Amino acid sequence: MADHYFTATPSSISQPSAVELHLPDVQMTLMTDRGVFSGSRVDPGTLALLRECALPPAEGDLLDLGCGYGPVACVLARRSPGATVWATDVNSRALELTGANAAALRLANVRTALPHEVPAGTVFSGIWSNPPIRVGKDALHELLSVWMERLAPGASAWLVVNRHLGSDSLAAWLVGRGWEVRRAASKSGYRVLEVRRPT
Repeated sequence: MADHYFTATPSSISQPSAVELHLPDVQMTLMTDRGVFSGSRVDPGTLALLRECALPPAEGDLLDLGCGYGPVACVLARRSPGATVWATDVNSRALELTGANAAALRLANVRTALPHEVPAGTVFSGIWSNPPIRVGKDALHELLSVWMERLAPGASAWLVVNRHLGSDSLAAWLVGRGWEVRRAASKSGYRVLEVRRPT
């Protein structure tokens, strides 16, 4: 049976490769591998998220939720060297890759952690995620509920979701939960949503 990108310990044989990430303000080479999300390229949704989101706060704790091999975490760390970037994933191979990529890029402000290893009292000044839609709606809603409750008042979560995989219904669900939701961009079939915690 093939691994999912949310498999805790991928069984697929490691086959590392390099991908190039090009943004207007950041260019970097990242190592990726089989058994992690978008293991052979930079996912177009992730690119849309990084191109369309606002600049992260200059300091505080930031969260890359479902970090994969670390493109979002590494870009956040480069854009905000004074912040601490928590990169979390259930996939052990993904966390190893993120840590290795951050080290290779000399991004000392990246912290990789399994979800339960992120200190419980940490309040985030921002959250970024290309969330794992394929875990199913109930699991996705639970995941977002748990982590977004840790946003600081007035802070934003930036989410990217494929339009054909339920971006609009997810936005409606978030509004129904009392969050302020703004569609920041619609690019290449993806919606980039800014979800603010009311003050």
